[in-house]
Amino acid sequence: MELNRRDLLSVVGGISISGTLINALVKGINSILDLGRSLGTAIRRINSGSICTL
Repeated sequence: MELNRRDLLSVVGGISISGTLINALVKGINSILDLGRSLGTAIRRINSGSICTL
């Protein structure tokens, strides 16, 4: 199908969310959650005094 110039100017594209973008967002969220868990565990261990020393 061939479109003339006027038809080409009226073409409107949509927002495409690819699987790669969703995968990257999920990995980013998981990384933030893991960081929060690690930080929470470190704070809890410091407060309870159960830190291994060398």
